Amino acid sequence: MTKLLVVEDEPKTLQSIRQGLEENHYEVDIAYDGQIGRDLALRNAYHLLIVDIIIPGINGIQLVQEIRRAGIHTPVLMLTALDSSKDRIASFDSGADQYLSKPFEFAELLSRVRNLTKRETPFPFQAQTLQFADITMNLDTKTVQRGDKLIELTVKEFTLLEFLIRNRGRVISKTEIAEKVWDIDFDTGTNVVEVYVSYLRRKIDKDFDQKLIHTHYGIGYILKEE
Repeated sequence: MTKLLVVEDEPKTLQSIRQGLEENHYEVDIAYDGQIGRDLALRNAYHLLIVDIIIPGINGIQLVQEIRRAGIHTPVLMLTALDSSKDRIASFDSGADQYLSKPFEFAELLSRVRNLTKRETPFPFQAQTLQFADITMNLDTKTVQRGDKLIELTVKEFTLLEFLIRNRGRVISKTEIAEKVWDIDFDTGTNVVEVYVSYLRRKIDKDFDQKLIHTHYGIGYILKEE
C-alpha cells in the first residue's frame, strides 16, 4: 500500500485529507506540527509528504529543507493558504515538488497525489548520505567526516552514530539503543551502551568545540546542536 505522511495543524483539514486518502486506499500517517513531521519523515519511508507551510514547531519550509539536507528525496506536496509568487518560490527552493493553494478541491489534491506517487517506491528514498551539523555519513562507503576531518569508526560505532542522526533531537533511552543498534534486550547489568557512546564521543566530539552527543541522566542520550 502507498504510504503518505500529512503534516497539518488544522484538525478538520487534517482529518478530511486523511479520510479522503484512506478511502482511496492510501496508508496515512499524520503529524500536527513540523518537528513531529520531520522526525517521522527521517525515521520512516514514505511515497509522498503532504506538508502545510504554516505549522507549529518548525514551519513547512524548514521541514523540507531539513529532510533534503539529510539526503531524503521523497516527493513533497506543499499545502498553504499563502499564494504569492514569493511563497511559491520559497517552497520550490526548499525542495518541494508541487504546491497547492488553499482552499482546494479534494479531487485536485488526489490528482496531485496520484501523479507524485507514480514516480518512485519508498525504498530509494533512504538516504545514502546523512548530514547533521558538520557531520557527513556516507552509507555506501561507510565513511564519516566532521568538518574537514575524516573520522575512523568501527562497524558498531558507525551503526550507533547512524541511529543517533536518524533520531536527532530526540532523547533515546539505553533500552531503545540496545534493541535497535545491538538487537538485544537491554540488561541493566551491562554498560555496553555507555561504553560505545563514550567511544563515539571521543571520536566525534573530543577535538571539536561544539559537542553534539549529550546525556540526559537517568534517561538516555540525545544528538543535538548546543
